[in-house]
Amino acid sequence: MYQPSYINLDRKGTLQERIEKMRKLLQECQICPRRCKVNRFENKFGTCKVGKLPKISSYDPHFGEESPLVGTHGSGTIFITSCNLGCVFCQNYDISHCGAGYDISFERLAHMMIELQDMGCHNINFVTPTHVVPQILEALPMAIRDGLNIPLVYNTGGYDLVETLQLLEGVFDIYMSDFKFSDNDVASELCKASDYPLVAMKAIREMHRQVGDLVVDERGIAERGLIVRHLVMPHGLAGTRKVMQFLAQNISSNTYVNIMDQYRPCGIAHAYPEINRRISMEEFENALQIAREEGICRLAN
Repeated sequence: MYQPSYINLDRKGTLQERIEKMRKLLQECQICPRRCKVNRFENKFGTCKVGKLPKISSYDPHFGEESPLVGTHGSGTIFITSCNLGCVFCQNYDISHCGAGYDISFERLAHMMIELQDMGCHNINFVTPTHVVPQILEALPMAIRDGLNIPLVYNTGGYDLVETLQLLEGVFDIYMSDFKFSDNDVASELCKASDYPLVAMKAIREMHRQVGDLVVDERGIAERGLIVRHLVMPHGLAGTRKVMQFLAQNISSNTYVNIMDQYRPCGIAHAYPEINRRISMEEFENALQIAREEGICRLAN
């Protein structure tokens, strides 16, 4: 019978050890590649503008995620306020850039997980968790004591440090990472992170090392593994071919990949002429063809 890996991690006492290591990282914050080095225990703010407590925008069963996450009762999404990446075209700009949300206690975060599980959700899906992983870990033992027993999903933009991810091994059974751009200059312009392609490649390697290819149960619902999202951008700015080459050649041709067609100019995208339009059907179909040509054999429907 399936059991989330964090249950065993907690029983062995390893989870508490990870929590203590994460606390130290927050004192001179180096949780993500921005390495702001502020003391978030004293509510000093770096790029993410989140201090000691988790900041949440909303939580509810979500039916717009990938089908292995949604199943019949939805994915239990917890939308984290702010983001360590900050794409100029973000579709959740009010949350990621404007700080829409509210501070909550660790106890409240634990109770949110239980509430979502009680609603029948198949997993707990933390959206943009990178900058609050210590807070998530603080809340997790409380949720376990209250009966949490469904997979945790790490739903990230892909700008994650390997060192932080290593502390999460055995906590998250499902990693869902974006791979947004394969070009440094594009990443620099659109999210002020010229190192994004290299960071994302290292992070996705580590995620796959921990959980492998996506595994689903007899109902088609995800239990463990890696999902990669790739948003098609106007004028080929996402660099789809290089992304698919990397996944097929360095991760697995059986990687569960979602080529996404939903780009639209949000946030301040209107200030960037090259992305101030929706993508065409031709651009989307071309991206799907590229994925197939490069050997990706498991594309989301």
